[in-house]
Amino acid sequence: MSIQPAWQQTLDFPADRPLVIEPSTALLSSDAGLLPIRQLDEHLGLTRQFADALDDARDPGRIEHSLSEMVRSRVYGILAAYEDQNDHDHLRHDPVFKLVADRAPEGPELASQPTLSRFENAVSIASLKRLRDVLIDQFIASFDQPPGCLTFDLDAVDDPAHGQQQLVLFHGYFDQYQYFPAFITSADNDQVVVLSLRPGAVHAALGADDDLEYLVRRLRQSWPDVRIHARGDAGYGVPWMYDVCERLGIDYTFGLAANAVLQRQSAPLLEQAVAAFAATGQPQRLFAGFEYQAGSWAAPRWVVVKAEAREQGSNRRFIVSNRPGARVVPAATYDDYALRGESENRNKELKCDLAIDRTSDHRFVANFFRLYLHAVALNLLVRLRRGVACPPPPLAETPVETLAGEARRRYFGRRRQCDPLGEGQPCTWRLLLIKVAAEIRVSSRRIVVRLSSSWPYLGWYEHVCHFLATLRPLPTG
Repeated sequence: MSIQPAWQQTLDFPADRPLVIEPSTALLSSDAGLLPIRQLDEHLGLTRQFADALDDARDPGRIEHSLSEMVRSRVYGILAAYEDQNDHDHLRHDPVFKLVADRAPEGPELASQPTLSRFENAVSIASLKRLRDVLIDQFIASFDQPPGCLTFDLDAVDDPAHGQQQLVLFHGYFDQYQYFPAFITSADNDQVVVLSLRPGAVHAALGADDDLEYLVRRLRQSWPDVRIHARGDAGYGVPWMYDVCERLGIDYTFGLAANAVLQRQSAPLLEQAVAAFAATGQPQRLFAGFEYQAGSWAAPRWVVVKAEAREQGSNRRFIVSNRPGARVVPAATYDDYALRGESENRNKELKCDLAIDRTSDHRFVANFFRLYLHAVALNLLVRLRRGVACPPPPLAETPVETLAGEARRRYFGRRRQCDPLGEGQPCTWRLLLIKVAAEIRVSSRRIVVRLSSSWPYLGWYEHVCHFLATLRPLPTG
């Protein structure tokens, strides 16, 4: 434990008595909310499996910090907004971080920044391949029963870089030097299932066909009859993505960039929407579908067009889909495609709250490994978030899944108030659970973590702990 020099500060308020500030010699932490998350991790075995997938070329007789300890230090540091390795020069003394890393609160310090840097830079390509399987294995294990249908969203995220990292390149569209990571996330349970770090100047869909094919083949080993639907924006509306989906026998819905032919074919629908808006003054959304074959396509495919007219103006959007219902209910097909915006929120959480832009190691492979650390942190939070969620019932008899427009916005606004953890992003979880001061008392018989009874969010902490107490042991193997 690090003991700070004794000091004392007296403040000028309140007027009736001195206000003195001084350090305490007790074991204290400001991140006691990590402990319930660590309990879920113990149940799932996520960081344990993650560490087991890594190669360790160190001399066993000289190891002071195990791989699992360093993985947990980094993953839980990311959850608590300590994204940089430098943060761990201070966190290595923290009693809660020692507990989540399986060390005694009064025990030796955790790994320092130089040790963690060597750890990340020593990762091998073989380890990265095994980590890919860890995410997929955890996804499969998260289902109690074989699912009948799964929907996956494909997306790429710009990751600006400010150093001389390997394969950082300039991307003209984003007007910056960057990496260009890609993610496949589950629309059914919000988990990151496949990820890849890519050089900064590549096409948005580069390698997505290989990632999707690997995922589909792994899933069908466990669930041969599962129906799979892939969604992506116009960056994924390219021939090689159509080809891999059709070859694998999965459904797809991808955005399609507008061109002169599509605009000409959809012009009558847009004119109809504009005329209806002029006549009624009400926003208009009209849908239609037609066969279309671009010059680079081997065969024609079905395209759905949405034409909108409202006070802000008019616009058209196009998607291409092989879903059977696309020819019958184009509006429902497009609305289902639009739901991929929820998976984009997972990417927003990774980028804004969990800081995936901390890809500041020099080696490309080390930065790839960092991306996995951030994804594991998000998946842990997602699993706990879905477990403790208690959404309120809809105001009407209409099922939540069928709500649209203003009714849907009102419901989710009410849910964010009633169920802040179930709807909360990482910053909300830090406010309501993770960032809480605690005193840790150690005896020969037990370790006691004491929270303040006047903490305003103690009820949410109890709610999470009650959920964890209900978890049934997972089957082995």
